[in-house]
Amino acid sequence: MSQNWNADYATLAKRGFMLGAGLFLLGIAGEVAGSAVLGTLPAWGDTLLVDMEMLGILVGLLSPLVFGVVMPLTE
Repeated sequence: MSQNWNADYATLAKRGFMLGAGLFLLGIAGEVAGSAVLGTLPAWGDTLLVDMEMLGILVGLLSPLVFGVVMPLTE
C-alpha cells in the first residue's frame, strides 16, 4: 500500500535555498544592527545570530542538493 506523492522538487529546492539565504541574511543583519544599537550583544543573542548564520548556510547549500538531485533520483 504505497502512496504516490507528486512533489515539485524544483519548487522545494528554490524555497529551501531562499529559506537558507533568509536565515543567513537575518543573522548578519541582526549582528550589525544589534551591535549598532546596543553596543555589545548579550552572549545568548550573539549565539542565536551566529547559529542562524550557520544554519542558513547549511540549509541553503543542502536544500538544492537534496531536493534538486537526490530526491528525484530516488523516485
